[in-house]
Amino acid sequence: MIAAYKLPAINDNLILHVNSTERNLVASIKLGDQKTISSLYNMYSPALLGIISRIIKFDEIAEDVLQETFVKIWKSIDQYQESKGRLFTWMARLAKNTAIDHLRGRGYLNSCKNSDLDDVSVEVDLNNQLFYNPETIGLKKLTMNLCAPQKAILDLIYFQGYSQSEVAEELNIPLGTVKTRLRMAIATLRKCF
Repeated sequence: MIAAYKLPAINDNLILHVNSTERNLVASIKLGDQKTISSLYNMYSPALLGIISRIIKFDEIAEDVLQETFVKIWKSIDQYQESKGRLFTWMARLAKNTAIDHLRGRGYLNSCKNSDLDDVSVEVDLNNQLFYNPETIGLKKLTMNLCAPQKAILDLIYFQGYSQSEVAEELNIPLGTVKTRLRMAIATLRKCF
């Protein structure tokens, strides 16, 4: 058996108070009152940030989009029509559309492709040496097992930072030979692991 619940009666005075408060806010913003936009921000920014954060996953970018949303609210308050819905509904739609526009923008797409240097961590020991040292895993000793031409190419490319083209010029051999010897050296080293 399903129990019937009676919803509490909504006080008409409360509805009139909310509508008149929204009307006063809109009228003050239209007049350019900065205190009103500040109070509007304090009242609605947590809710709008929640809407934006569901679309944009990075907090800093979401906060920037929130600021951009309030600038749009400030500039386009004349487009708000009370007959079409409540002020919050209009602002929520504006926040959602601004977040989606930001996602579709070139700046956001490019920022996702690039990693921030702060996210990349490198451990440094007391002597300011990189924590990763090829000597510690015996890589230099393993290269002793290679023939001299392979060892020379491997040393230039992996330990001295030369490109394959630079190695070809340095050793005065064809680029294809450099690639072949490097591939053979790597295959030989893989057998050790």
